[in-house]
Amino acid sequence: MFKKVVAHSGVWTFFSTYFFSPLFPQAPRRVPRQVKTLLTKETKPHIQELSIKTTIISRYAFTAVHCAMLNRHSAAAEGVFQFQIPAGAYVSNFTMIIGGRVYQSEVRPKEKRVKQDNGKPKHKESGDASPEPEVEVFRMAANIPGRNRAVFLLTYEQLLQRRLGRYEHKTSLRPLQLVSRLSLDVTIVDHSPIRDLEVLPLRSGRSNGNGAANAPKTPGSQIKIFPEQNVCRITFSPNIVQQAKITTNGVLGDFVIRYDVQRDMGIGDIQVLNGHFVHYFAPKDLPVVPKNVVFVIDTSASMLGTKIRQTKDALFTILRDLRPGDHFNFVSFSNKIKVWQPNRLVPVTPLNVRDAKKFIFTLMPTGGTNIDGAIQTGSSLLRDYLSGPDAGPNSVSLIIFLTDGRPTVGEIRSTAILGSTRSAVQEKFCRMALENCGMMRRIHEEADASAMLKGFYDEIGTPLLSDIRINYTEDSVRYVTQHLFTNYFNGSEIVIAGKLTNQSAESLHVQVTASNNDKSIILETDVPLRRRQLETEKHVKAATAAMDFVERVWGFLSVKDGLRSRLRSQTSRDREEHTHQATNLSLTYHFLTPLTNLVVEKPEVLADGTMAPAPTIPPASGEAVSTGNELPDDPEDGKPQTASEPKPGGQTSSSLGKVGRRPAKKSITVSKTSADGDPHFVVEFPLSKLTVCFNINGEPGHVLRLVSDHKHSGVTVNGKLIGAPAPPGSHKQQRTYFSTITIVVDRPRRAYIEVTPKKVILDGRDRMVLPCHSTVEVDSGALSVSIVGKANVTVTVGSNVSFVILLHQYKNPAPYQRDHLGFYIGNSKGLSHDCHGLLGQFLHEEVGVAELPAQGDAKPSSVLKVKDRSVPVVQKSRRIYGGTQSVDCWFARNNAAKLIDGQYEDYVAPHMFDTGDWPHGTNTA
Repeated sequence: MFKKVVAHSGVWTFFSTYFFSPLFPQAPRRVPRQVKTLLTKETKPHIQELSIKTTIISRYAFTAVHCAMLNRHSAAAEGVFQFQIPAGAYVSNFTMIIGGRVYQSEVRPKEKRVKQDNGKPKHKESGDASPEPEVEVFRMAANIPGRNRAVFLLTYEQLLQRRLGRYEHKTSLRPLQLVSRLSLDVTIVDHSPIRDLEVLPLRSGRSNGNGAANAPKTPGSQIKIFPEQNVCRITFSPNIVQQAKITTNGVLGDFVIRYDVQRDMGIGDIQVLNGHFVHYFAPKDLPVVPKNVVFVIDTSASMLGTKIRQTKDALFTILRDLRPGDHFNFVSFSNKIKVWQPNRLVPVTPLNVRDAKKFIFTLMPTGGTNIDGAIQTGSSLLRDYLSGPDAGPNSVSLIIFLTDGRPTVGEIRSTAILGSTRSAVQEKFCRMALENCGMMRRIHEEADASAMLKGFYDEIGTPLLSDIRINYTEDSVRYVTQHLFTNYFNGSEIVIAGKLTNQSAESLHVQVTASNNDKSIILETDVPLRRRQLETEKHVKAATAAMDFVERVWGFLSVKDGLRSRLRSQTSRDREEHTHQATNLSLTYHFLTPLTNLVVEKPEVLADGTMAPAPTIPPASGEAVSTGNELPDDPEDGKPQTASEPKPGGQTSSSLGKVGRRPAKKSITVSKTSADGDPHFVVEFPLSKLTVCFNINGEPGHVLRLVSDHKHSGVTVNGKLIGAPAPPGSHKQQRTYFSTITIVVDRPRRAYIEVTPKKVILDGRDRMVLPCHSTVEVDSGALSVSIVGKANVTVTVGSNVSFVILLHQYKNPAPYQRDHLGFYIGNSKGLSHDCHGLLGQFLHEEVGVAELPAQGDAKPSSVLKVKDRSVPVVQKSRRIYGGTQSVDCWFARNNAAKLIDGQYEDYVAPHMFDTGDWPHGTNTA
């Protein structure tokens, strides 16, 4: 019934979010006749929506792609989802939703190829990654039934590299057709102030230079920098007419953002979060270290024409940029190898530069390609120079190697060339395009090779440090990523991450040693861990779904380190060890890497155009019959888009399986115990036959503990407040609502669900991002989630704990209205008697109301007896379930003083994933 689809990652690297792009409503527009004609002629499924949302938090980027396709024809048709991803990124999730059913990907270790009888490997149907310069193409095809929709969800993650003093983030906008709703949303959040922000014109070609000649302008972009200068948001949402003005084939190009951050002199920026740390080190204003460089240039016949002309132009420019104190030489190779100055490197003088230009001018392409001989010759030149008396003790040595093809003369096996190169250089200098400190850039023939070669040289042309070693307190850290570096070039950045072994330690000692010209540099400091943890938590509040970003940076870098170590391995045992380590990390963080495959069940469409039936899923054991309230999925227009009026009566609820049926109008149990609206809290006491209500006047940005049962059932529920102005005539200064609710469980294994009015992030067996406007049902093992589109989200923990979250969305909100959530406890049988939190503390309590006699002229008053306390109360009526039902309750004034244990501040959690127990415990899930 199902086919397995595997996304392969061969020698390429592939890598995401957790964030889901909200819809960008657009006013009706008159669509030109030419555009209508293009859309009418479209026979393949039409992309209704393509939304891309990226959050870059401290240079680590989470990107979530949401693509909705519609098959407008009666017959089934193949829909192809295709998206370009930066080559340095890793895919972290892929999900398809077709016919209301969810097909979730799984990352598995890559198996050895199985050969058929004819000796050829078997091939599975796959979502593939086609190697291109600096990008990979993720591609997945699936049949879409007639008159039906398919949603493709892709997330990937990457660590931005700093080059020439800027970080660059690139998003490919190539849907290959005009899109009804196209939106890009990039949010940059950084611990340091953001500076030099630049949004480039759309780049349609493969050029990586700074120029954007003949590039179309970027309509609809809007840059907004928040006053703190630590958060910046860029949006781009061209309507279908604007897209057609750029191009009618759907290939808009690359949306490129460049920026830098303000940095202080010294040890660098160290961030601490949840038992992990990341260290960004980018010193500046240091004397330049002299360099010894050998240029090895391919002059084989394939370089004839534009290639050799552009190479010469770039080399002439680079020669002008060499500094006094540098030493250099040139090697050209084809069948034969020529050395400009045999057996030596020459200093940079006007005469030597002039003679070098003459040598470059005379280069003529001819013959084959002897790569191994050229590298051996260049290595020998550098090695002999470094062992002589003229070499500076702290100079930086480089081989810059340029070729356009594969070896055809001499040694032609890549593994043998790598091995002989490693032996030849003896770890004394960097090799371009090889492992260790080498770098590689690919240049397409139609690109401006001269500008790109010059730009590449600029990256490495100004070395500031050599032999860098970064150490931390030995007994305080473990599993630290690469911390020894051969060179540091101006405008780049060194990034190290690790785990903290002692989270209660007051400080972490950091020491950086390096060489600069003829001097040794030592930088030392003690980093206050608790303060850095609080600072890091503060600046990630603008990106709540990235509370584990430091750990994911560590995982990302550790995988990269493992792959590099695997490449450098000298023995098969070492190679196996590094392969095993990198594979396990890839599986832990759900990364698609060269060592893993991405497997997803592919739906099958029957001959009549309908979906093949899903496999039968038995009911969960011990599941009770619901007698609660039904929450339909179609709210009335003109009101907040939330659940409509609950109706009595119930049906047996279906179980939540891995692949769920459409759960529209499914009966669910909902109690009155809730936190909804401003927020108004309601607590139902069934044994006492009483209902109590109270208000909490919280502060925007505060995270409130609603349910805290971490030690017993392993369940914690936290809610984050968002602010809004008070309506006219109100006695309040401001209103607050719940904008995000997180449910964390620790048993049988850690998992969490984060809900906002726009998306649900589920991190259980796998990680996925689901839109709240779709109706889907997913089981992740520890947690199950059922979404009724634009109405409610039901979260089930095991068989005896459930919560319902109402989605309140406004089509045309007033200034005092905000999209928000309502939290209702459905089933609390699995929560312990020690459960706490603003709602949890009352789940197993009994209360009573007593009337006090009148005092003097005053009227008789009522008090609520709870936990040996007397709380003054008055009768009141509260509207619940999105304002569709009223409940009579006893209201406790003064921010629930005396009603709740302790005071308001005791319920404020440090972050959304905190699982601290009452009264003041703080743990990190």
